Amino acid sequence: MTELGIGIGWRPEIAEAVEGLAGVDWVEVVAENICADHLPDSLTRLRRRGVTVVPHGVSLGLGGADRPDPGRLAALGEKAVALGAPLVTEHIAFVRAGGTLTASPALEAGHLLPVPRTRDALDVLCENVRIAQDALPVPLALENIAALISWPGEEMTEGRFLAELVERTGVRLLIDVANLHTNHVNRGEDPARALSELPVEAIAYVHVAGGVERDGVWHDTHAHPVPRPVLDVLADLASRVSPPGVLLERDDDFPPAEELAEELTVIRATVTGASARRGAGAGRRPAERALLIGAGARVSGGPMPGPVPDAPPAAPEAVAPVPVPVSVQDEGARQRLGLAQASLLSALVAGTPVPEGFDSRRLGVQSRALAAKRAGVVAKVAPELPGILGREFRPAFLAYARSRPMKGGYRRDALDFAEHLLIAGRPEDPAAHRRLTRWWQDRSGHRPPGPAARLVRAARHALVRR
Repeated sequence: MTELGIGIGWRPEIAEAVEGLAGVDWVEVVAENICADHLPDSLTRLRRRGVTVVPHGVSLGLGGADRPDPGRLAALGEKAVALGAPLVTEHIAFVRAGGTLTASPALEAGHLLPVPRTRDALDVLCENVRIAQDALPVPLALENIAALISWPGEEMTEGRFLAELVERTGVRLLIDVANLHTNHVNRGEDPARALSELPVEAIAYVHVAGGVERDGVWHDTHAHPVPRPVLDVLADLASRVSPPGVLLERDDDFPPAEELAEELTVIRATVTGASARRGAGAGRRPAERALLIGAGARVSGGPMPGPVPDAPPAAPEAVAPVPVPVSVQDEGARQRLGLAQASLLSALVAGTPVPEGFDSRRLGVQSRALAAKRAGVVAKVAPELPGILGREFRPAFLAYARSRPMKGGYRRDALDFAEHLLIAGRPEDPAAHRRLTRWWQDRSGHRPPGPAARLVRAARHALVRR
């Protein structure tokens, strides 16, 4: 496997800081935020310096009931080639549901949602992974996700589910230790057990991130410092195997560069300390001797402690099982999974009844979290809306999102929200109303809906809600 070292998630807001950080061996970029034919200048400069860039996808939905979209796969592959990436990564999650397979409205989550750990879901996931592997020009690694909710009737632990996925497909793993901690708090799952059950030799790299606990629920925010419990899970993982790479994720409330550098220092020390303790034992395998950091890596101007690799890393075949052909012979598995996922997603984003077996309180927490994320992203892609609406923006959007699923991405969501307000005769302030009308017209190319159109759309919405 490719030895990556210590890295950080590249985001436009901290691009300059990332370029200035010492000891950053590689970066990860959200694939959907870049264009293959027009890479950000910052990433181009990093690549010229020899910094590896890995695209990290969030929209494939490989855990969904539908087969992967060829267009999305092609776009991800093009970005990997443009970046010269040694691999691409995605998530074990579903992000949309409904549509033709279930003869129900197509729904978008705008977020990563957990896959049920059942045989049906594993069969579908394995086939989707093989389709993706065949389409992508570089190896694929998949990430375990954080979850606020649990599926009823699960048949496997997370570790066993991941182990069977690797055994059947040969896919690599991106293990997020913050997500293991999140699932420990929210679902009572033991991170140590998950690590003991999964094939650690298949790990491509590791994510580390911060979060916050509110009312007994851990929110994986990527907007807070990495807490000690997450570092403890990282140390446990590094005591079992030397991960080829470890990456700090930060997506919001970005701190000064000095704080990012300090977090990288702590992460490095955690890994090297655990590796040293593991190294004190006898009988380590050659594949485990590869250290996390390449020769000469530095953080905050200091040398990286510990020896350097004395041999090239083992070939992927030495640390991952040989994949076996997989196929979902029973299309009923896809339909059963599709119906279950559509029912759950509809409850989360459209206000329909909670499916049997789910914790209604937790679904409420998840639903509010999804709406809050939508509001935050819409505010970023259409910053004029908070400017026009002021304090009214967030409560108005959350009320709108409670029963109106996202259609066609966040920019479309912003337009639909503005149209919704105009139909309702809001905002009441005449100047703000005129500004919102002009904003909507400039982007939609339509005239604001008149009274008759408002009545028709209101009636249509009432019928859908029934």
